[in-house]
Amino acid sequence: MELYLDSADINEIKEAFELGFLSGLTTTPTFMHRHGITDIDGTIVELSKIVPVLQIEALGSTADEIVAEAKRQHNLGLDKKRTVYKIPISIEGVKACKRLRDEDFLVNIHLVYTLQQAYMAMAAGATYVCPLVGRLQDQGHDAIDLIDQCVQAVNYYEYDTKIMFSSVRNNEHIRNALSVGVHTITAPWKVIKQLPENNLTELGTRQFFEHTRLMTQQVRSIMTGVNPTVSKNDSMHDCLVKMTVGGFGAATVVDDAGAPIGIFTDGDLRRMIEKEGGQAVNKKVGDLQLKQPKSIEANALLLSASNLFKDSQVDTLIVTENNKAIGMIDIQDLMKLDRA
Repeated sequence: MELYLDSADINEIKEAFELGFLSGLTTTPTFMHRHGITDIDGTIVELSKIVPVLQIEALGSTADEIVAEAKRQHNLGLDKKRTVYKIPISIEGVKACKRLRDEDFLVNIHLVYTLQQAYMAMAAGATYVCPLVGRLQDQGHDAIDLIDQCVQAVNYYEYDTKIMFSSVRNNEHIRNALSVGVHTITAPWKVIKQLPENNLTELGTRQFFEHTRLMTQQVRSIMTGVNPTVSKNDSMHDCLVKMTVGGFGAATVVDDAGAPIGIFTDGDLRRMIEKEGGQAVNKKVGDLQLKQPKSIEANALLLSASNLFKDSQVDTLIVTENNKAIGMIDIQDLMKLDRA
């Protein structure tokens, strides 16, 4: 099945065709007007150089005028095998279609709203027949049923025509197009970009990234470089200042060699003030009964840190290197990986 982009926005077109597999571009005078394009011929020539197949309007009140316009555009330097001339369905339109097809021009009969119109286009040898699904649905019609009928007619009578599903408004239209077996879809970029998206896919992808990081990245990779440490001789006030400046809710207590011997948290401070009052901030760190801190080597994998957080049920780990405290990581640092 072919997938076309429906647009006249040059920047959008260039971005979309970076996908590398779009079949071509459909555009209309309405799109060009909307984007302020005044040099239609120049734009057509520019687009023909950047898309595999270009579908453009060939307007006229009579078959002669339509054929003449298609040939005039062809003489701009367009490739007959890579250009499709779009003609609104009418008796003059199908007459022009037959004449152009006899000369091996590619033709799209569009603005189709009934099976009868589609049949006339097929009989005239149209390369594409293009019902406008969104517009039909806006008027309360069963557009999907019409598309299904057109596909069945092509398949049953073996017409050399492709049914193009157009006037796409949303993802559901694409699903409907696929379910009835259309040969071609033309859709705006905003819809095409949504096609690969799914919340469950996004969740699973994030989990894959998270687990890969846990198994490949070292603890040092998520350290901030801030290392608030205090000694036994420092006061609680000193601890508070270093914790605040470092942006941590904890400070590592180290011995004279820099080895971790304890950890002091803002929770410890709150509990001390609740119990002893404001004068608690003047106490020395060495006056406390320090708990042996949970630590991890800087070159350990994040998976080891994750397991240690779970097993020890602590929120902060001291990071060491050669038995010296070089920083801390918080359980939130690991949780941020989920959102990275």
